[in-house]
Amino acid sequence: MAGRFAPRPTRTTVRGGHVAVPAAVPRQAAAPAQVRTYVPDGPLDLGLVLGPLRRGPGDPTFRATPDGAVWRASLTPAGPGTLRVTRQGERIRGEAWGPGAEWLLETLPELLGAQDDPSAFVPKHRLLALTRHRRPGLRLTRTGLVLESLIPSILEQKVTTTEAYRAWRLLVRKYGQPAPGPAPERMSVMPAPRTWALIPSWEWHRAGVDDKRASTILRAVRVAARLEEAVGMPPEAAQKRLELVPGVGPWTSAETVQRSHGAADAVTVGDLHLPGIVGWALAGDRYADDAVMLELLEPYAGQRHRAARLILLSGRVPERRAPRMPLGNIGRL
Repeated sequence: MAGRFAPRPTRTTVRGGHVAVPAAVPRQAAAPAQVRTYVPDGPLDLGLVLGPLRRGPGDPTFRATPDGAVWRASLTPAGPGTLRVTRQGERIRGEAWGPGAEWLLETLPELLGAQDDPSAFVPKHRLLALTRHRRPGLRLTRTGLVLESLIPSILEQKVTTTEAYRAWRLLVRKYGQPAPGPAPERMSVMPAPRTWALIPSWEWHRAGVDDKRASTILRAVRVAARLEEAVGMPPEAAQKRLELVPGVGPWTSAETVQRSHGAADAVTVGDLHLPGIVGWALAGDRYADDAVMLELLEPYAGQRHRAARLILLSGRVPERRAPRMPLGNIGRL
């Protein structure tokens, strides 16, 4: 939960969602792939755009490799698929494998922020103006997939990111399926809704997931089709639908639509650290609560999530004044 103070990638609400992507090097395809080339209409940083989709360094569904590629394994409406994204000068090259390959390539521009409009953001604070100038490649991704963002967000409720990432990693590797194509070793596609529903209670326990979070996931996967329909809704309406699932609140729904919809205004409320970070960056108030945070972000109505990400990426955070939250592991009980 205190990952913002450590030099490791964490969720969007902790360090801004940036992943270091090495420079691309030539590569020969190991298997036939469907290919699409996309030319963005402005600066685009793959690490900034796709970073929020990674759930920890060991995420089985996400990998940034030394050859400069970003790999994603997804359960699409057409089935499992693997996507490899690389930059070639001004062009972005996407390669995909598996039954979901065509869907992944069709939605590649949206994944890379084609529907996002960075010009809509008008900085009112010098800190945000400087950060935007230094990070011109920031776009808000839109995956078009609800469940793949909702389930790990539920796992992150009320626990440290380390515990949540461990649970996601263990469950996806054990119950998911190998990523199609020549994906990096141990990459997996997340389980289908029915598979999530059939995970035994003791396996949730071994992964360190308490009954409350496990029950929330089970309720969500039972109405998976209805939740995926929310992709076609405005973000606000999608959040309301997600919150109809007992156990899914404003924090979880915001974390979900930020990724599934590319929601520029879905600010995360109920977070342990974000209000203090925003309060410190914009007003020097390290003890700001949600109400103060929303008041400070009011000038950015319509773009509050982008403003929060720029604050996180600025690196201006208050110094730690308390020990880290201790790690728990109910699987040992």
